[in-house]
Amino acid sequence: MPSLAAGGVGRSLLHLAEAFHAAGHPVDLVLCRAEGPYLSAVPAGVNIVTLRQQNGLAAQLQLAKLDPGGLMALARPALLTRRPAPVQPYLADLARYLADMRPAALLAAKTPTNLLALWARRLSGAPTRIVISERTQLSQSITLSRKWRWRHIAPLVARTYPWADAIAAVSDGVADDLAVTTGLPRAIIDTVYNPVVTPELAVRAAESAPHPWLDDGGTPVIVAAGRFVPQKNFPLLLRAFARLRERRPARLLIIGEGRERPRLQAQVEALGIGDDVALPGFTENPYAAFSRAALFVLSSDYEGLGNALIEALACGCPVVSTDCPSGPAEILDGGRYGELVPVNDTEALAAAMIRTLDAPLPTDMLRRRGAAFSLQRSAGRYLDLLLPGRSGSAYAAGGPHTGIASASMNNSNSVHHGRDNL
Repeated sequence: MPSLAAGGVGRSLLHLAEAFHAAGHPVDLVLCRAEGPYLSAVPAGVNIVTLRQQNGLAAQLQLAKLDPGGLMALARPALLTRRPAPVQPYLADLARYLADMRPAALLAAKTPTNLLALWARRLSGAPTRIVISERTQLSQSITLSRKWRWRHIAPLVARTYPWADAIAAVSDGVADDLAVTTGLPRAIIDTVYNPVVTPELAVRAAESAPHPWLDDGGTPVIVAAGRFVPQKNFPLLLRAFARLRERRPARLLIIGEGRERPRLQAQVEALGIGDDVALPGFTENPYAAFSRAALFVLSSDYEGLGNALIEALACGCPVVSTDCPSGPAEILDGGRYGELVPVNDTEALAAAMIRTLDAPLPTDMLRRRGAAFSLQRSAGRYLDLLLPGRSGSAYAAGGPHTGIASASMNNSNSVHHGRDNL
């Protein structure tokens, strides 16, 4: 991964790293940038490997040698530029890591890092098994990105991803989109849901509430969580909440942080709902909020899966979600476990929120659905892809010659341990 920034990807990789280590596999967490709120949450026993940068031109020349007749002819506009893509300067050090350590397998997450892992293995000549993980809708990333390189990413992905030993997507919707966008055969893409529900979730859900509204026993509290970015469409939620407040009392907590904060705060004031809306910022433990809230709302325009929606279910919180591509319809089984409303429909979202507050689904039913997205199930599926010849259960020890490297990106000195690792 590029870093341990806030968001579901970093948390998912840390959960997997912890599960792989618990199963007896030495684990390296390979990063490009040593930053992000989850850096302090790296599990005990997981070794951080930080990659060094090289000269950008040198990285581009190395890429040109990997597939001169095909890859570079296809991707020259995206790669051979005065300013290399952010992941390119880490190519040589990742290749050196693979050549020196020769881990049994490497799991990469996010499109740029997936490409980096595949290029590095080809450059290193290492026998490491590479599993890549697509985390969100590639078509949406291309359409919405302001970075011009993304206009050239689909053919680059189509040519490079088949080098992987396995391709995983976090939902059927992401897998379908990847196939349609790139022309890759759908049959070669596995769906592996994120490791969202961990054994510690219930314990953390019972910890102290992160906001006084959740403990005062008064007005129902609606909770949302996510990065303050356009994808999450919190302006839609604020408009819907304003409609709801015209009909009944309620409060709204939006947990998260990001560049859209000034815009959201201005909208709260413009809608006249400032007394009933709080933006408390990032919290290490959103589960304590989900377990006490009357309702969780996901208002996104698109998702890869929708981790926070699953976490809310696992905490027994009633939910409402936009029927965005992709994930929520799969999580909620077409509406069985929570209402789905059209994307960017203010009135439909407000009405669904009111109906759910008035008639919530049983808590035990919601928790059982959340448990379907467990760490144990996800880690077992990933281990099947990473180490297909392993024996025993998903948590059987891998023996002395199995280890997993989980790819991210970090800017400190490289720290390496023995070769039999993931």
